[in-house]
Amino acid sequence: MPKKSIALVGAGKVGSVLAVLLKDRGFELTGVVSRQEESARRLGERLAVTWSTAPGDIIRQADIVLLTVPDRLIGEVAATTARSGAFRAKQVVLHTCGSLTAAILAPAKADGAFTGSLHPLQSFAAADVVPGALEGVYFALDGDPEAVTAAEELVNALGGQSFFVPPSERALYHAGACILSNYLVALAHWATGLYARFGLTRTEAWRALRPLLTGTVENIDCLGVPAALTGPASRGDLSTIARHLTALDDMDTGNCELYCRLGLYTAEIGREAGRITKIQAAAMGDLFEDRLNGGNKNETNHNGDHPGP
Repeated sequence: MPKKSIALVGAGKVGSVLAVLLKDRGFELTGVVSRQEESARRLGERLAVTWSTAPGDIIRQADIVLLTVPDRLIGEVAATTARSGAFRAKQVVLHTCGSLTAAILAPAKADGAFTGSLHPLQSFAAADVVPGALEGVYFALDGDPEAVTAAEELVNALGGQSFFVPPSERALYHAGACILSNYLVALAHWATGLYARFGLTRTEAWRALRPLLTGTVENIDCLGVPAALTGPASRGDLSTIARHLTALDDMDTGNCELYCRLGLYTAEIGREAGRITKIQAAAMGDLFEDRLNGGNKNETNHNGDHPGP
C-alpha cells in the first residue's frame, strides 16, 4: 500500500524533525506552510518541496495535514485554513499539542476531515535531526478512529510506540510530561546554581552532577519507582535533612521552601517503597512543615539513621 501524502503546517522544531524523518521513511510531502516566510523557505528548501506562507493547494492535496504550530495558535490556524477552503472531506488533520484535544480542530472537522492529536513524548530543544531520532519514542494519540489509525501509521514508520489518552485526561497527561522533562531542567538549574557557592561554574557543576543523574535514571530503569529512591528521605535521616535546611536558609529566599515542598512528597515515596515507617515519614513531614511555617531555622538536633548523605 502506498504511503499517504503529508502537508506540514508550521516549520518549527517539532515540525522540522517530523517532516525530515517522515520523508526519509518514504512519505511524500506536498509542502511546508508557515506564516514566517524565512522558516517556510528554509525548511522547504531543506526538504526540496514546495513552501508557502498561506494555506492552499499544499494542504488541499495532502492525505494528512500535520499542524505543528505553537499550541496557542492551533485553533486560529485551523479556523484560518478552513476559511481558505484548504481542508477537505476524509482528509486527516492532526495537531502535535500534548494538552489539547482534537476538539480544537473543529473547523477542519466541519469541512469533513477526520481530526486527532499526535503528541511525541519527547523534548525538542533544537531542529537538528538525527536519523532514527524518534525510534522508541512514545506518542499520545486521540481523536476520530480514522485519524488515530493514520497517526499510528506515522508512529510505526518512525519506529515509535503509541498509546491512547482520552480527551478528559489530556491536560493531566501533559502535566506529567512537563513535570519529568521541564521541571527536571529546573532542578538541574537549581542544583548547579547551589554549587556556585563554593566556586564551581554552572558548566562545571553539571559535569560533576551528571553521573549522579545518569545513575539515578539507570536505577529507575532497573528497579522502578519508588524502589530507586535513595538519600536521606529514603532512610528517615532527619539530622542530614536539618543540615540541608540550615544551609539553604543562608541562601536566597525560596530555596528552603522548595526543598521542603519536594521533601514532603519524597517522604511519602520513601514510605511507599517500604524504606521508612509511617512514623518516620510523619517525623520528616513535621520537620518540613515546621520549617515552612517559620519554625526554628537553627535547629539541627535531630536523630537519624545515618550521619552522612
